[in-house]
Amino acid sequence: MLDSDSFYRHIAQTSSEPMGLEIDYAEGCTLYTTDGKQYTDFISGIAVSSLGHRHPNVLKAIREQIDKHLHVMVYGEYIQSPQSKFAKLLCDQLPDNLDRVYFVNSGTEAIEGALKLAKKHTGRHKLIAFHNSYHGDTHGSLSVTGRNIYRDPYEPLLPHVYFSAFNDDEVLNLIDESTAAVILEPIQGEGGIIPAKKEWLQRVRKKCNDTGSLLIFDEIQTGFFRTGSLFSFQEYGVIPDVLCLAKAMAGGMPMGAFVSSTASFEAFKTNPPLNHVTTFGGHPVSAAAAYANLSTLLSEDFGAKASHIEKKSREILTGDGIVELRGKGAMLGLELTSSELTAKVVKNCFDQGIILGWTLHSDSLIRIAPPLIMDDELLTGTLMTIQKTIDLVIT
Repeated sequence: MLDSDSFYRHIAQTSSEPMGLEIDYAEGCTLYTTDGKQYTDFISGIAVSSLGHRHPNVLKAIREQIDKHLHVMVYGEYIQSPQSKFAKLLCDQLPDNLDRVYFVNSGTEAIEGALKLAKKHTGRHKLIAFHNSYHGDTHGSLSVTGRNIYRDPYEPLLPHVYFSAFNDDEVLNLIDESTAAVILEPIQGEGGIIPAKKEWLQRVRKKCNDTGSLLIFDEIQTGFFRTGSLFSFQEYGVIPDVLCLAKAMAGGMPMGAFVSSTASFEAFKTNPPLNHVTTFGGHPVSAAAAYANLSTLLSEDFGAKASHIEKKSREILTGDGIVELRGKGAMLGLELTSSELTAKVVKNCFDQGIILGWTLHSDSLIRIAPPLIMDDELLTGTLMTIQKTIDLVIT
């Protein structure tokens, strides 16, 4: 009771009705609360816990690192084994032009760094983003987020930002020799789980090549096998100039990164030196967890697991009340016929011990993003409960 009282009294709230679960512990795909209840986490803490909660390999790495050292110096000055090992493992999975990584603490920080890198490397200031996109809530990230309801309270934001329709060739007319970067999500997440069209992405890539503009992929939500491949750009055959990562990166520990070429990162060394720096970025405990997390993901066919989640979801989630199930792998959006139906289904499933959610930009879309480790019995049972709940609510 004391924790609950302190939560509502002293923790800054982000909505008037927080979910308010008082967590005792978490294990695998399940959250356990202090009142003795248990909940299936079908959104992975918003696409974070791809290996479930408290994966033993991640816990082992954390324990070993805390016995060695925690923070020892601001970013980039001391050689720290967890950072170096993880950087190599990550870059080994990427194309040659993505050979250098800058570690931060979160997704929005990755976006901030990527925008600064693009402007510094190109010497340009124009940025192009997309309607209904979401890139974070700090000022720079918010400046390239395409939803006015979140932008308006904080105007003026960054200047020289232009928005285009997603999957529309009108963006090709905006990209020119004054453009520093085009930033996009290969699958718009908070915008409603909207995948980019492959041919359109290829045209955007070509126009960036022609104009010397950088292409930034925000894979904060799509990365680490969430959509089937290690990174979503691999499915499109389009390689970005800058890759932004976070969420599932460190097995539940806070970490993000933006990855680019050695040539691009030269811009951060001079005029002035240390012109982009972080105190806690690449924290050794988070880096150790991230190395264990990625090593584990690479040790099994988690791409197949994500594809299986999609296949099962499409088999079971059918019938009245459902408009569409869209997305890829274990990043799916179940669109229902109304916001009222969606709210009731989410609430009824919650009462049955299933945690669902909707996206920031769509109140008629249920987010489906279970941990990739979920076994078939729990996956099938959870999906069937969702379908039965939809059937019950609409009758």
